[in-house]
Amino acid sequence: MRSLAALLAVLLLVAGCGLLPEQADETVGWSANKLYAEAKTAMGEGAYDKAVKYFEKLEARYPYGRFAQQAQLEVAYAYYKQQEKPQAIAACDRFIRLHPNHPNVDYAYYLKGLVNFNEDLGMLGHVSMQDLTERDPKAAAESFDAFKALVQKFPDSKYAQDATLRMAYLVNALASHEVHVAHYYMRRGAYIAAANRAQTTLKTYPDAPANEEALFIMVKAYDLLGMNDLRDDSERVMRQNFPNSKYYQRGLDRDEPWWKLW
Repeated sequence: MRSLAALLAVLLLVAGCGLLPEQADETVGWSANKLYAEAKTAMGEGAYDKAVKYFEKLEARYPYGRFAQQAQLEVAYAYYKQQEKPQAIAACDRFIRLHPNHPNVDYAYYLKGLVNFNEDLGMLGHVSMQDLTERDPKAAAESFDAFKALVQKFPDSKYAQDATLRMAYLVNALASHEVHVAHYYMRRGAYIAAANRAQTTLKTYPDAPANEEALFIMVKAYDLLGMNDLRDDSERVMRQNFPNSKYYQRGLDRDEPWWKLW
């Protein structure tokens, strides 16, 4: 009997919960203009979760209105501000796919590049105390691709100049990552791997400032391997491209070649 009474009590409780009024949706009856205005206000206040909710309701209720397309782009920005990278990129890709001829589609490419743009890669790595050889350059490469697409498709875009500057930074960041990997191999005596990685840097990022150090690593690695012809070729290329390299400062006035004093 007690078990039956307990079961009846639970059933009554569950049934009673079903009778409780659901929380009212404050946006019921709002116009598209009202939803958009409230979402923008929430964005301005930094309430990005709230803004996303309003923008998504706007698109669902008024999919063919003049605010719907803009809401899709605003959602991507809100996710970006929240550092929700996968959602932000997905929102950018969706906008680009659905509206390839939209007047603001260039911003979608630019925002996609910003999402993956990591200023710590290659230059400020000390802040996190993380070895750059352990960092994944994938995000930087994806950021570069997005900026490159923007510049190629929309060379007159107001975002093109900034995108170009960021691309230059990313190229050297990626090249610096490769050089750090080459250094990693040098420290462990893997001189062939170091030389190959440095050579890859030169081929992949031919105009990167980090190539000065890449060439120096090649000269040093080939010397330690006893590959004198390759060492001399690398030194010739280095002197031709970096005649005033800081790496020449030690050893020029000594008996030993400058690279032996590294």
